Amino acid sequence: MNQIRFATVRDLFDSFPSAAGDVGAAEGALNSLEFLRRLIADRSWEPAISFCAYLLPRRAAVAWASRSVRRMLPAPRADENRMLAFAEAWVEDPDEHRRRKALSAGTVGDPKSPATWVALAAGWSGGSIVPEEMGHVPADPEQTAKAVRVAVFIALSRIEAREKQQVMTTCLQDGIQLAHGKSDTPH
Repeated sequence: MNQIRFATVRDLFDSFPSAAGDVGAAEGALNSLEFLRRLIADRSWEPAISFCAYLLPRRAAVAWASRSVRRMLPAPRADENRMLAFAEAWVEDPDEHRRRKALSAGTVGDPKSPATWVALAAGWSGGSIVPEEMGHVPADPEQTAKAVRVAVFIALSRIEAREKQQVMTTCLQDGIQLAHGKSDTPH
């Protein structure tokens, strides 16, 4: 079994100071995946989404967000498909050109669309977040996780209440598989 990125909740909170506020109260010594499984069992979707967004490495987090959004919005608009495709291209081959393309698209995308936030999550994964002619401004280490959270939250808000448990359980189980490295998505 692959080693999980953050063994305990405390490890994750120590690495990402804003995660504690985004996730909420948690027993720090608890195993990360056990904590995530408890959130799923309790149907605590928002903390579970937040925790998963921070738990996963950036590429895996973007892949998880894209797959989750596609599950929640089975018929995305053409512009949303384009945004998701930019992010997915970066996940498949994380070169600078693809990252900048996702960033550029996300910057001008509809901020009410979860797909825009998936593209921004890819774009904020590293490198500079401003056009090349403006120099180099690095993304904050937490920006990808924060964009992933927004993307999944927006998509979640569009799901019928009766569908939330099944869809979110499936999405979060996918996140657990990604955390284990048991997915076709590269890390």
